[in-house]
Amino acid sequence: MKKILIAVVLLIIQGCAIQKNWSATGGSKADGTVKLSYQYGAFEIPKLSGEQGLEVAQKRCQAWGYESAEAFGGETRVCNSSSTSGCNSWLVTKEYQCTGE
Repeated sequence: MKKILIAVVLLIIQGCAIQKNWSATGGSKADGTVKLSYQYGAFEIPKLSGEQGLEVAQKRCQAWGYESAEAFGGETRVCNSSSTSGCNSWLVTKEYQCTGE
């Protein structure tokens, strides 16, 4: 019985996993910083590619005349849609530093 319950729980959790992509949402050419973000709902488990995020940041930095980019600090997660039962939607942001001029 326990094995069946565990299998059902795992199926439910895997069913909520969703692929998300980083998108450029801010930054500063003068400071050489790029902010990338993605959004996910309360019952979603986001799957992300760190390589995809780095590629987006590098392209933005290269458009500004820099050679590359590297992750700068950690990620921030902010509730951007709440209700009486909790947070319905989260916004996750990560900052990158442009490198090499």
